[in-house]
Amino acid sequence: MTNEVTNYLLAYKNMKIIQRKDMFNFSLDTVLLANFCTLNKDINEIIDFGTNNAAIPLLLTRRTDKKIIGIEIQEEAVKLAKKNVEMNHLDHQIQIIHSDIKEYVKHEQMKVKLIVCNPPFFKVGERSNLNDNEYLQIARHEIKISLDEIIKCAATILDNKGRFAMVHRPDRMIEIINCMQKYGIEPKRVRFVYPKVGRESHIFLIEGMYKGNKGLKIESPLYAHEADGTYTKEIKQMFGENSDE
Repeated sequence: MTNEVTNYLLAYKNMKIIQRKDMFNFSLDTVLLANFCTLNKDINEIIDFGTNNAAIPLLLTRRTDKKIIGIEIQEEAVKLAKKNVEMNHLDHQIQIIHSDIKEYVKHEQMKVKLIVCNPPFFKVGERSNLNDNEYLQIARHEIKISLDEIIKCAATILDNKGRFAMVHRPDRMIEIINCMQKYGIEPKRVRFVYPKVGRESHIFLIEGMYKGNKGLKIESPLYAHEADGTYTKEIKQMFGENSDE
């Protein structure tokens, strides 16, 4: 494929990722979610809904040795994800499954302790300048699955006290919280991300617990950039800078 590009995965010199110019490429949202989700000793395996090219599973291997399953509906993205897993010699830890999330949860027997998702942010019809590129349409707009369906699917296979972590836009926060509670996932942690000090939040991270007790923690704000436009120290650490790996 001439439009495939291989890069180092952020600053990790022993990890690479293949991306396609005509498909969704991982962004700051992806990195934030991989660093935000709670990893504890109770986790049996982690499921990434809509894994695309497997960027989140790859990043999660920096934090855990638990099994990670990436679910992806787009066949071309699945091929790319599998290449990325093989290229980084992570076949023993990451499994990529070609499936519709709604179908996958119907057949998944085991309850899981952690599900992560960087979902399509836009409703179809919402100021929709739908990209002509089908891959990008599906990644960015709720064409194949809605927000409600994603959260319902997560609740279907989450174990009691299992966690669901998501990154999204603040203008849909109320909808997300209502939807989580509708399916028994109690919001426990929220962190707002800002482009820089003095600007409005453009991204937020949320993690809920299935059958969890009520009580929401609002974490400290995360600023992406300094005043001069460079990444902040916290973001650089997430990118693996100052890491020997």
